[in-house]
Parts: sequence; C-alpha cells; structure tokens
Amino acid sequence: MSRWSPQPAPDEPDGLILFDGVCVFCSRWVRFVIDRDPARRFRFVAIQSDTGRTLAARYGIDPEAPQTNAVVRGGRIFFKSDAALTVLGQLAATRPLGWLKAVPRVLRDPVYDLIARNRYAIFGRTEACMVPSAEDRARFIP
Repeated sequence: MSRWSPQPAPDEPDGLILFDGVCVFCSRWVRFVIDRDPARRFRFVAIQSDTGRTLAARYGIDPEAPQTNAVVRGGRIFFKSDAALTVLGQLAATRPLGWLKAVPRVLRDPVYDLIARNRYAIFGRTEACMVPSAEDRARFIP
C-alpha cells in the first residue's frame, strides 16, 4: 500500500480540502470547486495556516514542500489524484469524471506528480495565501 493511499480520518470534518495556499493552480482549484458547489459541501484550509500545518503533519504531508492536496470524505482522507477525483465526483457538473478513479492509481498519480512538481513554474506562486470573498470566507478554516 502506498503512503498516499486513502487513510481513515474519522475525526476530520467531512468535505475538508487541504490545499497549497500560495500555489496559483491550487487556488484556482479552490475557486473551481466553490463555483461548482452550490450546496457548500466543501470547506478549505490552506496548508500554510496553523490548522493546515497540523492536518498536514498528521497525515505525512510536508507543509514546507507539499506533494499533494487532500480531501476528507466519508471518514477517510484522500491524496493526490484520489483527492481531485473524489471532489470532481461530488460536483454535479463534473460527476462523470469520478469514473476515472477506476483507472489504477499507479497510472493516475504520475500525471498528478508531474503537475505538482512543476506547478509553481507553470502557474506561478504568490507570497500570501488567497483571500476569499466575503461571501466565501465562512468556508475557509484559519
């Protein structure tokens, strides 16, 4: 079993997405989810926040050089492509993409890793975490 296999996370809030708050691509991912989640099932925590650092450490993610995002769903925490596809499978507009979880992780995660390794060079990096709109602020955990 891979260190990035889904793990039990019964004490974590359902729908919590841990993301790299200084990564432009990751911040766009959060905006993408917000725009397609009218039921407000997902909440967000930047890995650079105190809560994010604690959560990252609990699940073996280096907050100084995160290699993955994560999402808590159904009492489990998912990483890498599993995390992205778990979220996409829950959003009405992208639900059909959830079937991609049927593709073995050994084939999916190398693509995820390639993007993750190069995300700052391709998409950029900011000096501070994204600032949510007043309307969305309640969905972010400090």
